Amino acid sequence: MTKKILITLLIIIVVALGLWLLFAKQPADVNGPTGDGPLEFSPEASTPPQESALPGDQSQTTVGQSVEGRAITAYHYGNGSDEILFIGGIHGGYEWNTVQLAYEAMDYFEANPNVIPTNVRVTVIPVMNPDGLYDIAGTAGRVTKDDVPASLSETIPGRFNANEVDLGRNFDCEWQANAVWQSRQVSGGSAPFSEPESGAIRDYVQSRQPAAIVTWYSAAGGVFASSCNNGVSAETKAITDAYAKAAGYPSYESFDFYAITGDMVNWFAKIGIPAISVLLTSHTDIEWNKNKAGIDATLNYYAK
Repeated sequence: MTKKILITLLIIIVVALGLWLLFAKQPADVNGPTGDGPLEFSPEASTPPQESALPGDQSQTTVGQSVEGRAITAYHYGNGSDEILFIGGIHGGYEWNTVQLAYEAMDYFEANPNVIPTNVRVTVIPVMNPDGLYDIAGTAGRVTKDDVPASLSETIPGRFNANEVDLGRNFDCEWQANAVWQSRQVSGGSAPFSEPESGAIRDYVQSRQPAAIVTWYSAAGGVFASSCNNGVSAETKAITDAYAKAAGYPSYESFDFYAITGDMVNWFAKIGIPAISVLLTSHTDIEWNKNKAGIDATLNYYAK
């Protein structure tokens, strides 16, 4: 009887020890630090987009996605600490020539790295509105005249994103839900930065704090300074004049052909970043020689 009791006690001890070891090895982070429940994902703690290397002094960053899930990509050239950002294709397929110009600029930087001052890093976001571009051209990247309809009126739907919002009216400078483009009523979105495309630009610019930003549009044939009820800064005026003089465009302190609310470039000014809008003369020509001269003048302005 005594032997049976000892064997039974031994079995109980072995089972208890096994159970203790089993539960002691459970991950400590299944629940929160106080054991009150599962840990929740914190967007603030998420890892920001990482750059991918390209040949030479080049890399790229996916800064966000469109409504339909197409990537918005930034391409980087040079290794300097002063970032100059160029943006094309905010109005997608309607201003497809600004996308073509951005890709031409990328080819130029790749083939001529020495045009970038040593203290400067150039970033190009060639297509801010990839859904609008795809809607008209069937591509969300490099585009040519052969990819788009010959009639300008047929490209108008490509101005907007997949939510039918004019991204050029979705930024936080005098934003209005009911906005205007020329004589048309357009949507500015449900709130500033309601659209993933404009939110991606906001997040990138706020995290990187570029020294200056150049945005390409069409079509009016001029270079326009930015401001948001705080006047044009001296630096903004200087780069407006430098780009315009080199390119042979007229320069303007403001765009006053019609009212613009929620403007992207004016929002850049609101957060203290010198920024200009370069409006090409037509909706079909990239005016490369003019804009190459303007690009060079901008880079030279920031050379140290």
